[in-house]
Amino acid sequence: MKKSMTVMFAAMVLILGNLVTLNAADALKVGIVDFQKILAESDTGKAARTEINKKGRELEDSLKSRGEEIEELKKKIDRESLVMSKEKLEEKHRELRIKINDFKSMQKNYADRFKEMEARLINQIKRNVLEIARDTGEKQGFSLILEGNEAGVIYFSEPLDITDSVIKAYNSRQTSE
Repeated sequence: MKKSMTVMFAAMVLILGNLVTLNAADALKVGIVDFQKILAESDTGKAARTEINKKGRELEDSLKSRGEEIEELKKKIDRESLVMSKEKLEEKHRELRIKINDFKSMQKNYADRFKEMEARLINQIKRNVLEIARDTGEKQGFSLILEGNEAGVIYFSEPLDITDSVIKAYNSRQTSE
């Protein structure tokens, strides 16, 4: 982890150094974009979060009802265990184990599907935001635009943050499509 951060920092220093020496006459214009803020405040980010939450609730409700079925079967076995034959009791325990295994399998399947859906939605937003940030960089003459969280940026002054203009461009692009 330390090594990768050191390598990333060294690469950023080299890039910035090359930009400064290549265009010494031009001013270095750097912008920062906060992707988490875009996810939280853009119309598409809000819609994605709503869809993710809705799907999460659906999956949770489905699992909850299956869990309740398993609990009912456990209670039934406990209540009737004294009057059941040994074979019948073993059959009910086997049925319970199968339901528990099915539940665990379903739980894993749902978690995987949920993660895939979340990644798909977020990656689509990320692709769109990168395109808008590139367009913004070209149009407004930025030398460099960094993502504030992933790039390891520790500090930047407020005028460097172009997140709000990217959100506006993203929202207007989404409403025009």
